[in-house]
Amino acid sequence: MKGLNILITEDERTQRELLRDFLAREGHMITEAGTGDEALNQVLDGQIDMVLLDFKMPGMNGLETLRKIKGINPSIDIIMMTAYGTVETAVQAMKEGALDYITKPVELDELLLLIDRTAERRTLIRENEILRQKLWKKDMDGGRIIYRSPSMESLINMAGRVAASRATVLIQGESGTGKELFARLIHGTSPRADKPMIVVNCSALPETLLESELFGHEKGSFTGATARRVGRFEEADEGTLFLDEIGELSAPVQVKLLRFLQEREFQRLGGNQTLRADVRIISATNRNLEERMKEGTFRDDLYYRLNVVAMHIPPLRERKEDIELLVSHFITRFARENEKPIEGVSSEAQDLLLKYDYPGNVRELENIIERAAVITRSRVISLRDLPFKDALPHRPGAAVGATGGLMKDSVETLECQLIEQALEKAGGNQTRAADILGITERTLRYKMKKYGLKQ
Repeated sequence: MKGLNILITEDERTQRELLRDFLAREGHMITEAGTGDEALNQVLDGQIDMVLLDFKMPGMNGLETLRKIKGINPSIDIIMMTAYGTVETAVQAMKEGALDYITKPVELDELLLLIDRTAERRTLIRENEILRQKLWKKDMDGGRIIYRSPSMESLINMAGRVAASRATVLIQGESGTGKELFARLIHGTSPRADKPMIVVNCSALPETLLESELFGHEKGSFTGATARRVGRFEEADEGTLFLDEIGELSAPVQVKLLRFLQEREFQRLGGNQTLRADVRIISATNRNLEERMKEGTFRDDLYYRLNVVAMHIPPLRERKEDIELLVSHFITRFARENEKPIEGVSSEAQDLLLKYDYPGNVRELENIIERAAVITRSRVISLRDLPFKDALPHRPGAAVGATGGLMKDSVETLECQLIEQALEKAGGNQTRAADILGITERTLRYKMKKYGLKQ
């Protein structure tokens, strides 16, 4: 861990030198000050990460010095030191922006633990800031990861850490959680960012065509192969290959993928020439691959090759603190696309949006807000603009957002309407409709039967 630039502000010279020598041996860069005024000058003149600040000093005391340092640079972390510690003093220092509070005589091990935690936190903040700057520079409108929850913050940080490596990444999560967005984030902030990222949906093609899609084929290798075809591995050379729905791979394709991960070699379908490609593999699935391994339908050795770095994206129902931010983002986006002056949602509509469980996750919420933005006649999206509205007349006088029957009816009505819209948008193709909704075809067929929709 990189050392910090620490300013020790302590009027007792012996104590100051003791701290200086100890922290310098731990790899930190030390600056000293004997008074509050000297500390302010050091902050103005140098690059300071942290200040160890004595509370009781001649002239300007520690609390006043703290306020002035924070006024110069609020990102500086300050740890107060005092032999006159009281609860009131500690509370006041924390209110004024102190990171923590330690009593004298200072326990060096305790101080070091506190500094190490601070260094780690500053590193994470710096990495996240660099990552955010890279994302905004790429102008990924409609493709940015919008979040507020700690669980997503942790995943963003992990993505930033693994981006610079060559490690394979397995992204797991329900449909519609944003697995491809994370794959694009990792690629886009990696040294391969200026090379192609190729996306292959492993569930969208039958076995023979998928093998040709990935590895290419030679002329005459199968009926209809009238010319040589370059596969996705060759196209992704020096870049990233994102294999979505990796759990759907057939046994023969699993063998070929495993060989590539072990040897970085492959052959085109129907060919005997061994080819090589420098490709980073990121895969994703909404399946439980460990269960599939137990069933014998997914190779253990392939799983461990793919799962060098594992990321699990939580469903939207488990991070509801993100919903309000996502709603605001989608409203801004769809208001612009539809050239409508939409400013937000009503409190009643927001309440219902927060209570819904979103089986289709972020993709489903996006669909709901897009529809509302299209049909609303107001500057504010109301309850009547949401697909829940048709359930309301069944419970006259019922409170908005009430639990029980109304909520159940509202959710079922929403599901039915979204399924109908997706089927219409997909021209009746159930595979495409399921993809739009972010659910499996089996789930779609079950719900169509449940709601009496024509199959």
